[in-house]
Amino acid sequence: MAATPMQAPGNPNFDGTPPQLPPPGTDMTGICFRDQLWLNTYPLDRNFVFDYFALSPFYDRTCSNEQLRMNSVHPLDLSHLSKMTGIEYMLYEVMEPNLFVIRKQKRDSPEKVIPMLTYYVLDGSIYQAPQLCNVFASRIGRAMYYIQKAFTTVASKVEKIGHESENDDANDDSAAPKETIDFRELKRVDHILASLQRKLPPAPPPPPFPEGYTPPQPAEAEPGTETQQGGDQQQQQPPPVDPIIDQGPAKRMKFD
Repeated sequence: MAATPMQAPGNPNFDGTPPQLPPPGTDMTGICFRDQLWLNTYPLDRNFVFDYFALSPFYDRTCSNEQLRMNSVHPLDLSHLSKMTGIEYMLYEVMEPNLFVIRKQKRDSPEKVIPMLTYYVLDGSIYQAPQLCNVFASRIGRAMYYIQKAFTTVASKVEKIGHESENDDANDDSAAPKETIDFRELKRVDHILASLQRKLPPAPPPPPFPEGYTPPQPAEAEPGTETQQGGDQQQQQPPPVDPIIDQGPAKRMKFD
């Protein structure tokens, strides 16, 4: 039997109450779930992994699997799930005993299902997989950042070479002749780099979120907080949610 979700020991923000977590179906990629007491008591295989997943905050108790559990039917029985409609979970991929992939989907008919979210159990820890659109947006944004940085670096180096050559010609007329630099060529290269930089298209917008998924909302800054000191701002911010939800003690002796 699992204990109530607790924060890690030594957290100064722990006040004796469970952390406030977003409801299932929202962006919960920043947290993970692990119940060491349950793992020490039951084997983690395809028959018990869903019971372990049902203890996590990722589990939606309004799903069809919960109705089957209440009727003493295995929650992953496809013969019963295919006859129901609504939110359900399915064991998508299994690599016992280390990896289990669970997919959340919406069933409209026995043949039509709409994938919504994916979760995976890795060595006893449960995570929510990130959305594919978020992965693409992050990769494209990172690539655009490095391309922009490369053009900026090249333009600054070309401009620096031009200024150094002008200062050398003005201050040292008797010095040995150096390699001449064609400033028209420098301007032409600078113009080409600037035109290429303007032609780079902006990052494409990410695809729409799947039905039933609520993206995270960015926190809006209150007016007048910029003039306050950093210490006051830290005191006004709410305590962050513990990223690791640890169930039970870290080690518990197992009795046969």
